[in-house]
Amino acid sequence: MQTVKAFVVGALAGSALMLSATSAHGEDISGTIVRTLMLSENTRLIGDVTCNVTGAPCIAFGAPNIALNLNGFTITGPNDAATGCKGTSVGTETGISTNGQSNVGVRGPGVVQRFQGDGILFLGTAKGWVQGVTTTTNCMSGIRINPTSSGISVESNVSVRNGAAAAACGGI
Repeated sequence: MQTVKAFVVGALAGSALMLSATSAHGEDISGTIVRTLMLSENTRLIGDVTCNVTGAPCIAFGAPNIALNLNGFTITGPNDAATGCKGTSVGTETGISTNGQSNVGVRGPGVVQRFQGDGILFLGTAKGWVQGVTTTTNCMSGIRINPTSSGISVESNVSVRNGAAAAACGGI
């Protein structure tokens, strides 16, 4: 009887450890994204990301109170590194959109580059943050905070070569 109890207690403890390890870690992403990836939990990059999404954000927050950790990796849109924008900017083709979610953020180090719109867009967001991210060669802003957002913290970021003649938005 004690052997059975010990087995049951051990199995329950092991299951609890497995469940807590899974939920604490969140979602891991890398590779190619072909349609908007909607985040519903804390997420981290485990490799570089190439974005082939047309007319929409590459990554969008789908829940409040979560973070995207770039973990030292790069999210790259479809623009050419040498020529930058492919003519006109497309405002809906952003790298990362907060998508109206509150208390969400992007944590570096990492790079968001070569998008037809903004690199990172805070849209309708209360209490958000972006820390330690480099944005480069995005056709609109590297980091844009839309007037519908408030309480956004922008710390230790680098923004280079963003904005184009047709949409001279620029850095942050």
